[in-house]
Amino acid sequence: MRVAVVGAGWSGCAAALTLARQGHAATVFEASRIVGGRARAVSGPNDEALDNGQHILIGAYTETLRLMQSVGVNLQKSLHAMPLTMQFPDGAGLRLPKLPPPLDAAVGIALAKGWSLRDKFSLLRAATRWRLQGFVCSAQATVAQLCEGVSARVMVELLEPLCVSALNTPAAQASGQVFLRVLKDSLFAPTTALGPGSTLLLPRTDLSALFPRPALQEVQRLGADVRLGSRVQKLEAAMPLDGQTTGPGDPLAAPPQWLVDGEPFDAVVLACPATEAARLVAACDANPQWVQQANALRYEAITTVYAHAPGVRLAQPMLALRSSPQAPAQFVFDRGPLGGPAGLLAFVVSASNGEREWLEQRVLEQGKSALGLADLQPIQTIVEKRATFACTPGLTRPPIRIAQGLLACGDYVDGPYPATLEGAVRSGLACAGKIGSGIENL
Repeated sequence: MRVAVVGAGWSGCAAALTLARQGHAATVFEASRIVGGRARAVSGPNDEALDNGQHILIGAYTETLRLMQSVGVNLQKSLHAMPLTMQFPDGAGLRLPKLPPPLDAAVGIALAKGWSLRDKFSLLRAATRWRLQGFVCSAQATVAQLCEGVSARVMVELLEPLCVSALNTPAAQASGQVFLRVLKDSLFAPTTALGPGSTLLLPRTDLSALFPRPALQEVQRLGADVRLGSRVQKLEAAMPLDGQTTGPGDPLAAPPQWLVDGEPFDAVVLACPATEAARLVAACDANPQWVQQANALRYEAITTVYAHAPGVRLAQPMLALRSSPQAPAQFVFDRGPLGGPAGLLAFVVSASNGEREWLEQRVLEQGKSALGLADLQPIQTIVEKRATFACTPGLTRPPIRIAQGLLACGDYVDGPYPATLEGAVRSGLACAGKIGSGIENL
């Protein structure tokens, strides 16, 4: 089949790679000239190795890691593995030991620095309750409601940072059910060569090189057409969307073709942002309900402040920060040990609010205070205003299938995970799977 993949982010690359390996004739359209979508490489003002926001992976990203390996990415060299750690510059907080799950979590909680016995017991009691309930709660429950009974210190130093890093939504507004699914699949995932599912995997290379670029190189090697700098303007149905044909025979034997800027395709995978996909679908009137669901999504921003501190090396590549409205960053990453220039720090503000200049100034003051840095110079501040959808309770996300032969993938489509790289990749694989299993599933 001739298949158009609109978008070369992580989901589009996963879909195009799988389609090309299945033997389909894939054509990738990407509006930018840099692949990776919202997880891509950018250059700093002095050619520093930066990204469009600091991203991390975890050991439970099984499909993402599998695809990375399949296109020749050396996981051990490209990723810095460290146990799940939520420690602050003063050493307080949680760090899981290298033990099999769930023993690592139990021992890590028992040994958490700065926590009282009451703090530790409140978390162990809550975690036991979640497991006994099968990591299932009311669809309308928030993370804050889910964590009732947990001590204030554990909430501030562990659960709230975990929630905002995984769901990019404040605990008082975030979906408790999605949070539980993330905990289940990370804390109880099988151990791999990189460690347990909860292992933090920090990229040592730029995000485009981590998967999208080698994936598209493989796609091209298999004969696919990759068109960078090519924004799709118009999507049209070349045949009636109800599958009826003017000729004899089974209508499923003659699938509706689609025109992408006038070029015919047997199927189309929209791997672009939800707003862009909704624009294309609305213009061809393929599925008004899908457009409504896509346009109803609300978004949370992520701000990354890159700064330089001469001669500085943090105690570990990633540290948690105590955040507040005047000190908004939740994490800081030392890019020096991760393949970047020495002294380059990345401060991350998840679910961020405020103007770029204000956020940058607050974060610089926070960094100087929390890390004891007298000389901290800003390099570049990146605000991704639509970094992720707001992962709220009972959220209805648009499905993968839009119409016959028209599919959507991305971290926003219906699925069990929040807006993560793994969620994006799995949705791309799901689209390719539907196309590969035959037109009747389209």
